[in-house]
Amino acid sequence: MAAWGERLAGVRGVLLDISGVLYDSGEGGGVPIAGSVEAVARLKRSRLKVRFCTNESQKSRGHLVGLLRHLGYDISEGEVTAPAPAACLILRERGLRPHLLVHDGVRSEFAQVDTSNPNCVVIADAGESFSYQNMNKAFQVLMELENPVLISLGRGRYYKETSGLMLDVGAYTKALEYACGIEAEVVGKPSPEFFKSALQQMGVEAHQAQ
Repeated sequence: MAAWGERLAGVRGVLLDISGVLYDSGEGGGVPIAGSVEAVARLKRSRLKVRFCTNESQKSRGHLVGLLRHLGYDISEGEVTAPAPAACLILRERGLRPHLLVHDGVRSEFAQVDTSNPNCVVIADAGESFSYQNMNKAFQVLMELENPVLISLGRGRYYKETSGLMLDVGAYTKALEYACGIEAEVVGKPSPEFFKSALQQMGVEAHQAQ
């Protein structure tokens, strides 16, 4: 116990991943990982600030939080740092109008973003929407731009569901990068800016977080 006390000395906040750490997604909403509901509750009762970081890009924050509450977690939408809202801020700040290659479940996050006459592509974990037709349309949009911008919500290779391992957005992002000869801008893990944003929202410095 003393070793843990020393390790946590000076720590003011904890960043928690969600998928694969708190729960495994899948049919029926997924299942909590053993002990995780209790662990979150203990952290919430402690002096530490808690924030949740996720690359989830198939669900809106509201849907994700509702699912987690149903599974027993004490969590609010304002405690979740997710790539879609972060991407929307970037799009507005830079005057970008995206062609969206995203899952229908997260499309509502972009409701206030101008998507007419696209000058960039936003790609996320689109699931079954990763068809040849949709990938090729994103490729065509990028190739028609003088300065193509590809924004990827995360860069994961795969993730785990209750039914098994699932191919993630990173593989499809790599395909567009290769075909277009460009490098995507990553919004989400493992981007340092994504973690910095979460820390700022929590009000702690990097050396004060675990």
